[in-house]
Amino acid sequence: MIKAGLFTLVPILSFLHSAQACGDHHHAKRALPSVPLTPPTRPLEWGDFNVIHTTDTHGWLLGHQEPSFPEPNYSGDLGDLASFIEHMKKIADKKGVDLLLVDSGDLHDGAGLSDGFPPGDVDGHESDKFLLQLPYDVMTIGNHELYNYSVTYDMYKNFAPKLNGRYLTSNVDIEVDGKRVSVGSRWTKFKTAKNRTVVALGVLFNFNANDKGTFVQSVTDMIKESWFKDALKENPDVFLLTGHMPVQGQGSEWEAIRQEIRKSHPTTPVLIFGGHTHIRDCVQLDGRSMSLESGRYMDTIGWMSAKLDAKTSTKNITFTRRYLDNNRITYEYHTNTTEKSFDTTLGQNITTGMHAVAKAFDLDDSVGIAPHDFNYDLAPYPDAEDSLVRLFAREAMPYALTYNNTRASIPNFMIVNSELLRYDIFQGPFTKNDQLTTLPYVDAFAYIADVPAGAAQKVLTTINGARARRGLTARELEEALHIAGGVELIHRQWVRDMIVEGQPRKDNLTLGYVTTDSCPGVGDDTLHKQPDQIFTPPRYVSSKPPTVNDTAPIDLVFVDFPRIRREILQALKTIVGKDYTESVKSYTDVTSDKILGMYAKHAWQSQ
Repeated sequence: MIKAGLFTLVPILSFLHSAQACGDHHHAKRALPSVPLTPPTRPLEWGDFNVIHTTDTHGWLLGHQEPSFPEPNYSGDLGDLASFIEHMKKIADKKGVDLLLVDSGDLHDGAGLSDGFPPGDVDGHESDKFLLQLPYDVMTIGNHELYNYSVTYDMYKNFAPKLNGRYLTSNVDIEVDGKRVSVGSRWTKFKTAKNRTVVALGVLFNFNANDKGTFVQSVTDMIKESWFKDALKENPDVFLLTGHMPVQGQGSEWEAIRQEIRKSHPTTPVLIFGGHTHIRDCVQLDGRSMSLESGRYMDTIGWMSAKLDAKTSTKNITFTRRYLDNNRITYEYHTNTTEKSFDTTLGQNITTGMHAVAKAFDLDDSVGIAPHDFNYDLAPYPDAEDSLVRLFAREAMPYALTYNNTRASIPNFMIVNSELLRYDIFQGPFTKNDQLTTLPYVDAFAYIADVPAGAAQKVLTTINGARARRGLTARELEEALHIAGGVELIHRQWVRDMIVEGQPRKDNLTLGYVTTDSCPGVGDDTLHKQPDQIFTPPRYVSSKPPTVNDTAPIDLVFVDFPRIRREILQALKTIVGKDYTESVKSYTDVTSDKILGMYAKHAWQSQ
């Protein structure tokens, strides 16, 4: 079941020809999109107050440069976005309206431009410099700015000051020289180009896996603070709330904030921009507010407009929202430009600078040639050869973890959580950047010796249990908000839900998002079709069972994450009747982020 069969062959061959011609498979700046792209369906609806929204970029500033759909839909890079914003600012000025740019956090962890830094540097330090060249009005912090104190300190010391009080961390602190201070600013008040007063906050969900020396206050405690009460004493034309938490459902605390605002400002417009769960979503908590979440990995650029009236009016405000595919065709359509007239000097300089960093980080260094696409959920595990989960669990993990390992000759059974895999692998050179986009997490592996082979296999069945079903419980959703890879569970469940609830498949369209949300009208800017089918691998997957009898002692190997270790030990105790807690030992020095690179070098050597 090779996925290439889903796509049009001619455009892919055209892409490969152009990529070979420019000598750079992944990061060359192309004069034209690599494959024909579908333009937007209709112009944007402008209001008096308009906002362009980004969130969860995770270092994907070079865009998506692969030929298999839906990747070409998201092929714009940060330089293209910068050019788009410059043109849109001019349009706003001609219309006599406001246009703001906001971001909801998670600039780090996910792609080579942020994560591929040399030893001694800090994650995202270089890539953040390019984001600072865009005219952001408000930005806020995400949980991926808090996993490592050095990253948080870099944001405090080098990033926040460049935003001149507009990097908002309303409930996030850092300890510096023995003092606890806000990473950025608690809140801000400013005037727009059209002289409207805005009060803005930047909030993080109740995150609990932050590094030592960083602090996250709960939203319920935050709204009791004196500074929050001071912010609400202001009488702005608009409250603009940007935060790294979903706009509705599990993990969202926006309603608590909105209710506090409404106590003293019952009719003032409230615009909310969320993030973290990597989905396209919109909800209206009342008739004079709108909440928007705008995807992930620079696949989506959000748009919101509001036709403002007197802030004392009780009538519903006319809002619109749109989810824009991040590509040049989208941008040229909405700015009435052409390939020749679209690029601005700033946009071109950003693109040139990013490629210079990519070259310095060796992001295009290839360790092998992937024979075809390997997909997480378009190929069934474990049967399909193009299943990414099968590749990792059955091939790559057993090879890499036993490489140069003194226990390699001892039969083993390896268990890993499938959500570690963050993105697909595509046919062609498998580079340093691909290693970071597919699996960026640095997790160790442990083992328990002398486990009966039959019992080891029963552990997998036990810990999967009800997790093999289609949905996630409320507890699992809450857990997923905090753990590495957990957000992928939420995003993938959302994609499945969209297939159930979205539009019928239209074969003349390309693969891409088909979004159903809670706001009026159609949110997707460009129409796409959904996959024929989405396959859901088990939460936990394994290597092939060893060819020994059920009583034979083997090594039970697993990724050593606290939750997973706990579940495995509990399952073993139930199955065998023995506590193995003291028997857990380190299995190898190889960490999860190295596995695919080692395997590619072994199995996918260039011809």
